[in-house]
Amino acid sequence: QKLVVVFLDLDGFKAINDSFGHKSGDQLLMVLALRMQECLRESDTLSRMGGDEFVAILSDLSDVANSIMMLTRLLDAASQPLRIDDFVLQVSASLGATAYPQLEEVDADQLLRQADQAMYQAKLAGKNRYQIYDPAHDSSIRARHESLGRIRDAMRKQEFMLYYQPKVNMRTGDVIGAEALLRWQHPENGLLLPTTFLSTIEDHPLATELGEWVVNYVLSQIRTWSTQGFDIPVSVNIGARHLQQSNFVERLREIFAGYPEVKPSNLELEIMETGALEDIAKSSLLIAECRDMGINFALDDFGTGYSSLTYLKRLSVNLLKIDKSFVLNMLDDAEDLAIIDAVVGLAHSFGRQVLAEGVETIEHGIVLLQHGCELAQGYGIGAPMPADQFIRWKSEWKPDSAWISQVFVKPANE
Repeated sequence: QKLVVVFLDLDGFKAINDSFGHKSGDQLLMVLALRMQECLRESDTLSRMGGDEFVAILSDLSDVANSIMMLTRLLDAASQPLRIDDFVLQVSASLGATAYPQLEEVDADQLLRQADQAMYQAKLAGKNRYQIYDPAHDSSIRARHESLGRIRDAMRKQEFMLYYQPKVNMRTGDVIGAEALLRWQHPENGLLLPTTFLSTIEDHPLATELGEWVVNYVLSQIRTWSTQGFDIPVSVNIGARHLQQSNFVERLREIFAGYPEVKPSNLELEIMETGALEDIAKSSLLIAECRDMGINFALDDFGTGYSSLTYLKRLSVNLLKIDKSFVLNMLDDAEDLAIIDAVVGLAHSFGRQVLAEGVETIEHGIVLLQHGCELAQGYGIGAPMPADQFIRWKSEWKPDSAWISQVFVKPANE
């Protein structure tokens, strides 16, 4: 049959019991049960599950939407005041409703759990209301829990690794650093890029845990490279949740304590422009504390957020990174090229370095150099690669001859 299952829990009933005694509480339950029963049809069923919890089965309804009028009546019946002895007592109710049949087969216990879960959401939303169970939303929640569990297992099984993409000065050919980029060597799905899994943990404590793992891994790699005579700064992307942790600086100090051989200046933290601006005062303070330690900062994807002069003044970063979306399109889009000009001008005015992401062709490099941007990274320079390949790549890489000869063409209005 088509039916709707409603789980109802009274709001404030415990206070009635505590203040007026169980006898008054029992009388209130009996009166409210009668009132709610009168709201239902003869074909419906109302039962008390225990305490102040009731379940109603509304039959012959094609979906939950058709039961909304009855849900509203139940809420109204539960919230009407009543006199017991010399007192006027009043509570309200939170309702959760789910329908049968569903796309997937469910049994009676599952229907009760679904209605109960929806009722709990009604409580969280402020009580004295109904909430309809959403199978798609529930499926999404279960899928996210499964994904979180799989990511946690991947950390335990050491399935994560870091690739390194070179940063260079296109004019001089100097390799000025590397960006550490997270990869997941999934046993079934192969090498996964962070876009396929980082969004799952964006607002979860795992984001901080994984972020700290990356910092540890990078410091270890810097130490290894140093013993091989290869001294190079490495940058790490720091997510907004990780950045806003109250003990962010303290944890960095603790991690660095395990690597006394590593110079703090060899670590650069890249923060998203939008993430840094969530709490500009806090971000400014922690950046200053980290810089006191010797750690450098870069503002990543610059130009995609607010790009305010005030924010740039308050955030003491060393480097602005021009988002690759502007670089990739600048050869055909005059507005993107104008944005690049503006960012380069801002960087020079504020005494910051500027680096362009997304350099994929020789022509990209030529135009950037002509517009005053010498530092770059991208697949046209070097793809992200494992650490053991990076040193070999460095020994073989040379800038294109067209880059070396380029001259910065200063805009006429400067």
